[in-house]
This record gives sequence, structure tokens and C-alpha cells, in this order.
Amino acid sequence: MRLADLRGRTVAVWGSGREGVAAAAAIAAHGPARLVAVDDTVNFLSLDWSQSRAKDVPLVTGEDCHDALMGAEVIVRSPGVPQTHRWIVEARERGITVTGGTALWMADHAAATVGVTGSKGKSTTSSLVSHLLSAAGRPNVFGGNIGVPLLDLPDSEQYVLELSSYQCSDLTDSPRVAVVTALFPEHLDAHGGEREYYRDKLNLIAHGPETVVVNGLDERLAAELGDRPAVRAGLPDSYHVRDGVVYRAQVPLFERAVLPLVGRHNERNLCVALAVLEALGVDVVASASTLATAAKGFAALPHRLTEIDDPSGLTFVDDTLATSPYASMHAIDAYDGRPLTVIVGGTDRGLDYTPLREHLTGRELTVIGIPDSGARIVAALEGLPGVRTEVADDLVEAVRLARTLTPAGGAVLLSPAAPSYGRFRNFEHRSEVFAQAVKDTAALS
Repeated sequence: MRLADLRGRTVAVWGSGREGVAAAAAIAAHGPARLVAVDDTVNFLSLDWSQSRAKDVPLVTGEDCHDALMGAEVIVRSPGVPQTHRWIVEARERGITVTGGTALWMADHAAATVGVTGSKGKSTTSSLVSHLLSAAGRPNVFGGNIGVPLLDLPDSEQYVLELSSYQCSDLTDSPRVAVVTALFPEHLDAHGGEREYYRDKLNLIAHGPETVVVNGLDERLAAELGDRPAVRAGLPDSYHVRDGVVYRAQVPLFERAVLPLVGRHNERNLCVALAVLEALGVDVVASASTLATAAKGFAALPHRLTEIDDPSGLTFVDDTLATSPYASMHAIDAYDGRPLTVIVGGTDRGLDYTPLREHLTGRELTVIGIPDSGARIVAALEGLPGVRTEVADDLVEAVRLARTLTPAGGAVLLSPAAPSYGRFRNFEHRSEVFAQAVKDTAALS
């Protein structure tokens, strides 16, 4: 379904945040028969509708929301509205079309788009693709799940998008180059289960992309793909890292160390990005020197293994976007070989932390749990030789405790393995509290 297909139809936009505003404004310009916006919950994501550029679209709140949605021919849901919501289920049972702003935009722009998703690595990989494309003389617009709704993007000959599972689930068109960086269980409550999450995530590649590029070293992703044709970066016949050098098959390109991001997962992200450039027609081998220089200048994204200077000699690391045990496992691996304290805990979604326990078997480190799920994570690690566990009342206390428990030259890693909501407004707020606690406790150490 395209935006133009909404002309003359009754449409309800569900959500009044940035995505809802963008969708309502875009749809209004295409002449629907009736258009309303619906906000059944007012929270920090909701904007002042009366001051938005969609202010002329009526906003329905309170008890009238259900009827407004069920009275529409098409519901355009914001990504924050889960597919499992009972009203979404009811709408589909009634034959109402449910879509999203991402799907409407993609229907008109798929041929000019690289779409990147994954349970881990989608943000870094998509921004790295955009960065390297620019260095190779290919201007592009970067957007998606980074705060800029697709319906607000300017015109461009090339787009690079980071796409969440919530955005992918509505797609009926795949981007020209569809990229998947990793798969592990995440956001299961919003998708209905592990199988449903993988289905929604891999919907990105389900509608005829020209090229599929994946991290070939991700075992779960490989199992889900089966024998589907795809460029499998990380394997010897594609872009891979061997002995500290990035190769294109057997051709050496440049030192892996030029990319200033720690961790094996980031070298895999680099290999995926290079494979995407090749799929877009960039001669990566001929451009190796230019791309190496560009990779050297690539800055780590905020809240992803972001190191904070500290006069004590300890390295404090903000990895607050690690909201699952699998993401935290990648972060822990990035500091392998150093004394390490890991701060875990956040919104308790009932995740299974057995994989984290298995991953830490045979390692020596300290784990500090904070509310709400920290105590449960710590309990899951009980009895592991070499793993010291503590529980703190809050993040500030955890930072203070980490200073006393982490040996000189070690690292203190905030990699929560859980989302931020409940105790914090959002992940940015959790990062702010962490950074401030590092600063405040430095004066006491």
C-alpha cells in the first residue's frame, strides 16, 4: 500500500509521537475521505498535538479511541503499538488494513534503499554503511529507527535505513539491499514469541529484495535463512577478518584496527558494511585506501560501548542500549582479558538469563545487579566459579560499589541486559545518570 492509495479512504493514525505526526501530515496531503489520529495512552513519547504540523487532524483520546480505530478502513500504527495489541488483532479480524508509516514510505522508495535490521548491530552497521558510502562518493540520506521518521526524510537518490522489528513487521516491499546483522530472542512480549519475532524481523527480506546481505557467522541467522541466496559476510569467500586484516575473499584490504570500535561483533559489522557497498556497485578493492581512511574516522555511536574518561585509571563504559543478555554477552567479549565489572538490570520482561550464565562459565569478573531485574540476573549466575555477584539499590550505588571492587586498570561496563523504562524515562536518561554517577563518585575515590 502506498500513500497515494489512501486517497478517498477513512484512515486512523495510531500514535501521537514523532511517527504519528509524520504519518498524519503525510496522509493528509493525499486527500483521505476522513483522517483522525488516536492516542490511547499519553506518555513521554506523546507530543503537544496542537503545536504539531498535524494539528488540523483531529486527535481522539480516552474512551473514544477504540471506536475511532474500528471505524477506519486503514489503521496506520506507530512502531510503539505492538502487533499483539488486542485492538490490532481485532482490527485484522474485522478486515481492517493495518500498516505503518515505514511500510507506506518503503512502497515508494524501496528501489533506492538499503535497509538494515538485526537483534544486534543494526545501528552501527547502518551508520557505517552510510559513512563509507559518502566516502566513496555516493551521497545518501540516513534515517529510520534513529529518531527521524521515514515519512520526514528528504528526497534522495540513495537511502540507508536502520529498521526495528516493529518497522519491519508491516513491510510489503523489501528494500533493494536488505541486511540482517544478527538474530536472538528480543522484544518477545511485543511480537508474541520467539518464532513471531524472527518472522517479523525477517519480513525485511520477504518481498523480493535485489540482494540480501547477512552476517554469515551468526548461527541462529544461518539456521533461519537455510539455503536462501544471500551474501554471507564474515565467511572466507566474502569480506572477513583474518590475522588482524580485512580481506575480500583472498585479497587483503586494510588492517582491521583502522576501525576504532572494540569487539569481534564490530569487525563483523564492518564486513557486512563492505559487502553492502559492493552490492551497490562500489569497487571496494580499488577503493580500499579511501575506505580505510573513512573507517578510521568513524565514531562510535552514543550509548554503545562508549568509554568515559576517568582519572582513576578505570575505564567506564556506557553500553546502555544492550537490552538483552545476548547484547551484553557481545559487550563482555569486547573487554575480554581485562579485569571487568558489569552492571546489569532494568525493566524485567521475564527474559531467560541462562545463556548469559553459560557465556560466563569459566570467566572471572564481577556482576552487580540493579533494579528491577538485577537481583534475578544475579540469582541466575549463582554458584559460577570466578563470578562475584553483588546487588545495589540503584545505578548510582552500583557505580560507587564498582569503584571499590574493580582492580586497577579494569573496566566498569554498564551493559544492563534489560530495557530502561520504569526507573528511567528512556535509555538516554539511564546514560545520563550513569555518566553523572561516574563524575560524582570520581571525587570520592
